Amino acid sequence: MEFFNEKLDIFRQNKVVNWHEHVWTDSKGNLNVQDADLLVENAKRVGFDVLVCSLPYVYENPTPGICKQYNDFVYEAMQRHPDIIKGMCFVNPGYAKEACDEIDRCINELGFIGVKLYNHYFISDPAVHSVIEKCIQLDVPMLVHAGKVTSLPVTEPFISDGTHFAEAAKKFPESLFIYAHIGGGGDYQWSLKAIADCPNVLMDISGSIYDEYMIEDAVSKMGVERIMFGTDGSFSSCMGKLLGCRISREEKIAILNNKIMERYLNRH
Repeated sequence: MEFFNEKLDIFRQNKVVNWHEHVWTDSKGNLNVQDADLLVENAKRVGFDVLVCSLPYVYENPTPGICKQYNDFVYEAMQRHPDIIKGMCFVNPGYAKEACDEIDRCINELGFIGVKLYNHYFISDPAVHSVIEKCIQLDVPMLVHAGKVTSLPVTEPFISDGTHFAEAAKKFPESLFIYAHIGGGGDYQWSLKAIADCPNVLMDISGSIYDEYMIEDAVSKMGVERIMFGTDGSFSSCMGKLLGCRISREEKIAILNNKIMERYLNRH
């Protein structure tokens, strides 16, 4: 236990920003308050200072009404835990005007700090352009569900991989994209190669998969300044892969509180 606690000191003695977490609904379709409270309790226990949370609708294309309702649940969690939870606004880019209006509401009225997209469109799809432009206008980052499919049947036909991010990043150099969960499955090396020369694409280390050298490869190809800490529901595996990877303590600390992203935390 003493050895374990010593390992955890890097989290407890440094600022830790978890850029990829979620709150969820309960069986009645309301905010799952119990799970949200437990998320915060566990985060504080291991030394996380900030939880950036969203609530994506992970089924068929959600209507603007569903997106608004889900964002209201995130806001409820933010109000419940204002000392630690910050919000990402979830929208469906297929409803361009409504999505941009919702981003305005969440950022300017509710105090959210970014935008979350799921797998309804490739990030490079022209349908997403209005949302990207809105994020540029408001100067907020965009966290995008990502992965490189390597198995059949394909359950997420429009999930964005590194090539889609590279296309969008080069078309919109003023934007800031976050490639979600390097440890989410699929061929992460494919995506690393595609986005290596795109300075406006960052990557979070979340996901339950922890292939050997995953973090080392990301740091080598992208630079530690473009790697962010996140857990996406997998506290233990994400903490473990950072603790166990072969990079310096200073680099691990840099990932725990990414300096590029720091200014967005202080938006409100």
